[in-house]
Amino acid sequence: MKESYMGKKEIINKTKKYVRRKLGKEATGHDWWHALRVWKTVKYIAKKEGGDLFTVELAALLHDIADWKFNKGKIDAGARLISGFLGKLEVDKEIIKSVCEITKDISFKGAKVKLKIKTKEGKIVQDADRLDALGAIGIARAFSYGGYAKREIYNPKIKFRLHKSFKQYQQGGKTSINHFFEKLLFLKNLMNTKTGKKLAGERHEFLEKYLKQFFKEWNLK
Repeated sequence: MKESYMGKKEIINKTKKYVRRKLGKEATGHDWWHALRVWKTVKYIAKKEGGDLFTVELAALLHDIADWKFNKGKIDAGARLISGFLGKLEVDKEIIKSVCEITKDISFKGAKVKLKIKTKEGKIVQDADRLDALGAIGIARAFSYGGYAKREIYNPKIKFRLHKSFKQYQQGGKTSINHFFEKLLFLKNLMNTKTGKKLAGERHEFLEKYLKQFFKEWNLK
């Protein structure tokens, strides 16, 4: 069926309630507030870049509903939940398919792993998600997840790796600081849209300043 404007608005509101219920107590940085920030960012980017707003809003809200990191590495875990949830709301099947594809493909899968996303909607959601991994919020999220994953903050004896495959990346980094060099510092140059690239610049610079200060304190003599 084709949703009316009011129908789409109602679906978005129900989706927000669903995600908040599912991720409200999540404490790894992949929580309801992360989903809400990504949702706000995709709306900002889409206004400047185009694309189907309804699709990007749904994908933004639902992109971490069943992240592979918390589902035994199953990359399609989220798509199954999303398909069932949106199906009950009678969302158009093509939109459900698009949302599922976006949420399955947007995740970073290794510094040397080629990107798969081709649609404008997917690129917008991917940029918004990656922007939330940069800047002050990105740093907070990195250490929040690091604590969950029982990673050391930093260990100079452990060198970072540029993962050549998703399988390698799934095995996880060894320290939270290494995560900056294995993922976060690459994101600025992986942005898909002009708007995403513009927003990423300042946040990337903040990461670099933070690391400079971190190592200054670590190597104090």
